[in-house]
Amino acid sequence: MMKGVHYHVTMALLALASTLAFADDPSPLQDFCVAINNTNSAVFVNGKFCKDPMLTTADDFVISGLDIPGNTENQLGSSVNLVNVDKFAGLNTLGISLARIDYAPYGLNPLHTHPRGNELLVVLEGTLLAGFVTSDPDYRLFTKNLNQGDAFVFPMGLIHFQMNMGETNAVALSSFSSQNPGLITIANAVFGSNPPINPNVLIKAFQVDKNVVDYLQKIFHG
Repeated sequence: MMKGVHYHVTMALLALASTLAFADDPSPLQDFCVAINNTNSAVFVNGKFCKDPMLTTADDFVISGLDIPGNTENQLGSSVNLVNVDKFAGLNTLGISLARIDYAPYGLNPLHTHPRGNELLVVLEGTLLAGFVTSDPDYRLFTKNLNQGDAFVFPMGLIHFQMNMGETNAVALSSFSSQNPGLITIANAVFGSNPPINPNVLIKAFQVDKNVVDYLQKIFHG
C-alpha cells in the first residue's frame, strides 16, 4: 500500500516539475537557431524555422536602433519599439526579447497584458508611475513611482501600465522572458475587437449605458 502511495506522490511531483519547466518558452536543444521565414511551407511550428548554422554570421546576433527615440505624438503620448523574434532573428529559441518605450510628458503605456512572458522594466530617463493588478479574487493593485535607475517587474499575464508623471520625456527599457511575449491592450481588445463584441455583453459587463458602449466602439473601430 505504501509503495503505491510513494509511486503516486513521485509521479505527481514529476508532473509538477514538468509543468514548471515548460511554463515559459521551451529550452533550446542547440546553441542557437537563427530564424528564417519559410514562406513556401504549409507547416506551422511553435517558433521559427532555423537557418543553417554554417551560414550564420555575427550580424544575425546584432540589432540597431534602440538609441532612436520613438514618435510619441499620438493620443496616448507613448511609443513602444518591441524587439521580438519577428524583428530580431537571433532571438529564436532563446526565450528573451526586449522593448524600448518612450513617453511624452504625462504619456501613458495603457493597461495591457503579455500572455506569454514576464516583464522587467528599467527606467532610463524621467519618472514613471508603474503598476499591475493581481487576478481574482483579490484584484490587488501594486503600484510605485519609479525614478531613473529603478526597475519594476510585471508578472506574466497580469494587467499592467506605466505613465510618465513628469513634465519632461521619459524612456524605459523592458526585457521579457519570451521571444514573443504577446500583447493584449485591454481597451483595444474589449472595444475594438473584430468583429465587435455584442454591445449587450459590454453593457452588462461594465454596467454602463448603451450610448457609452456605442461611443467607445466607434472610437476604437474608427
